[in-house]
Amino acid sequence: MNSARRTTATAVVLAASGALLGVTVPAASAATTCASPAYTRQFFANTTFSGTPKRTDCDNAVSEQWGTGAPATGLPGNDFGVRWTVTRDFGSGGPFALAASAQDGIRVYLDGTRRIDLWKNVSTTQRKTVNVTVPSGRHTLRVDVVNWTGSANASFTYTPRTSADVDRVRPLVPTGTSVAYDTATGRAKLTWAKNKEMDLAGYRVYRRLKGFPYEAAPLATTTATTYTDTTLPVTGDTYYYEVRAYDRAGNESTGTADKPVTTADRTAPGAPAGLEVTDASEKDGLRIGWSTEPGAVSYRVYRAATAGGAYTRLGSTQEPSYRDASAAVGTTYSYRVTAVDAAGNESARSAALAGERRDDTPPPLVTGLHVTPTDYGFELTWDQNPAPDLGRYSVHAGRVLSDGEERVCSASEDAWLMPDVTSYRYQATPDGEERCFFVDAVDTNWNSRYELTGEANVVVATELGTPPDEPTS
Repeated sequence: MNSARRTTATAVVLAASGALLGVTVPAASAATTCASPAYTRQFFANTTFSGTPKRTDCDNAVSEQWGTGAPATGLPGNDFGVRWTVTRDFGSGGPFALAASAQDGIRVYLDGTRRIDLWKNVSTTQRKTVNVTVPSGRHTLRVDVVNWTGSANASFTYTPRTSADVDRVRPLVPTGTSVAYDTATGRAKLTWAKNKEMDLAGYRVYRRLKGFPYEAAPLATTTATTYTDTTLPVTGDTYYYEVRAYDRAGNESTGTADKPVTTADRTAPGAPAGLEVTDASEKDGLRIGWSTEPGAVSYRVYRAATAGGAYTRLGSTQEPSYRDASAAVGTTYSYRVTAVDAAGNESARSAALAGERRDDTPPPLVTGLHVTPTDYGFELTWDQNPAPDLGRYSVHAGRVLSDGEERVCSASEDAWLMPDVTSYRYQATPDGEERCFFVDAVDTNWNSRYELTGEANVVVATELGTPPDEPTS
């Protein structure tokens, strides 16, 4: 309560006789403006609230114990009146309790309608409480208190009734909601205006991913009018926020209009899996493949000499495969792959995969084949094949078949020889029989020109006659 202070002024009045007459009178109250919910308080030197108030000021509450004294300097101790008036916003309104007590009289009005009437000259304090339902919006309360004789006191309160079985009025939807997103921190800050409910308990903040409903449980609960979301995923997705007010009875308002935030994307895709060599041909290079990764728009391929070595980026591809045309034939490499999304986020590297580019080139044709008939079969000799990766020689022997004018060597493999051997003794031929021969060179990767192309240098010879009793060694 603000105590009243005495204010007087001196006026000089000229009498009809021309003499000066000095008198002292109470000053008229200056225009007083009180910020709601403070009361405008007026003091009257009568019990009918007539005439100009002797004093006007602001008061935060109706709570007085004047006793037998005057309510303010310059007013009498009896036969005075004090009026409190306030106009305020009650938000969504709802059930309220108006409680008044006074010695002597007190009257309470809501929007001009009398709700409490204790208008008697009494020697003890009289009290009354009434329950009212206040509509939403702005309303005016007026409290009139008078003292006729004796001691004087006055008290008035208006409080919301907050039990769940009485208050079923939802708070108003919060207003002025806005959201600001900080791309550097990935945080979203929401702000809104303070709700005008007198029984407000706080606010609940809800968040949802685009395309999904709000969860039943709020993201956060606060009594402030701002909230910073530090848990927002930085995935490049759009999220929506709404704010709801709730009161002490547990009633919750409807939500504010959705406030969208599109987050910065700093979340990389998962590392590719399922790496395998899908082609190791010499002609095109070594091709590796992997399973597609959700969210990836491209992949980066890295290569090292060993699994634990330093990896160098080879290139990028939008497909779940990559052909390494620069791999040396016969050299084993280790490969690792990463996935990259539309925002440029790169995943961790995949597990290492070892691969070797296959040698598909067969040795050149065997040249210089000579077949010498003997009495026990044939002696074969040929030139040393120049292939650096020569693995063995395959000696083929067979019969010559005639098909009209065409003669064909129908041969089968007769022997495998080491790469340093360039001769062979063939003895499984009856006397005087004709045979055809060719020698195929096969490298260490089992490449054979004969098997690849059907080409061979064929030599035909006829065995001389009966082999000696003791063949020449």
